[in-house]
Amino acid sequence: MRIIRAKDYDKLSKKAASIIASQVILNPESVLGLATGSTPIGTYRELVRMYNEGIISFKDIITFNLDEYYGLDKGDKQSYSYFMYDKLFNYIDISKNNINIPNGKTDDIQRECHGYENKIKKSGGIDLQLLGIGKNGHIGFNEPDLKFEALTHLVKLDKETIDSNSRFFSSIEEVPKMAISMGIKTIMHSKKIILLASGEEKGKVIYEMIYGKITPKLPASVLQLHPDVTVIVDKEAGYML
Repeated sequence: MRIIRAKDYDKLSKKAASIIASQVILNPESVLGLATGSTPIGTYRELVRMYNEGIISFKDIITFNLDEYYGLDKGDKQSYSYFMYDKLFNYIDISKNNINIPNGKTDDIQRECHGYENKIKKSGGIDLQLLGIGKNGHIGFNEPDLKFEALTHLVKLDKETIDSNSRFFSSIEEVPKMAISMGIKTIMHSKKIILLASGEEKGKVIYEMIYGKITPKLPASVLQLHPDVTVIVDKEAGYML
């Protein structure tokens, strides 16, 4: 596990974007796994800048998002589909046919999850997966549990996750209580992984993820077993390292 300590959030974002850009340049047909939340916004902004300057093209890139709120339409402003188009897809040359995000309005959750897994397999697997981390150690929406959920599945969100995500909604009652998420096995099959963490509130969980016991009670700890993980933290998130 490689650890990069960035001076601040801006430097963190630029470092992450440079690694993703290198992947895209070296393999213009790469399959990227993408994350949502506040942490990767700066990374996406930097990738858009690189695209506008002609440094990279996403013309033949395929993407798979980690998760989506269950029950939200893709046009809902709080959906992760809306987020991805608003922060990245609307501003680059990616083919809309190459964008894959779970359908939060599916009427057959089993078919949706199996279909998502099959799409990832048919694409050849994820070359580079971008991750954030929750204060409770979740990656994607894989919440602390007694066991690791392997494949894409429906998740009941923890109270801590709901409370944390309520900042994006008008009230906590509006926050979805369930989500569709890639599983741990799916994430771990990615050839490369970048995990981003920003802010002092992530410091303790980052330390436990890297140096603690591997346990489903802290899902991100499983990344200790992956052969190619880069953790990028800003000064605040890395204060315990």
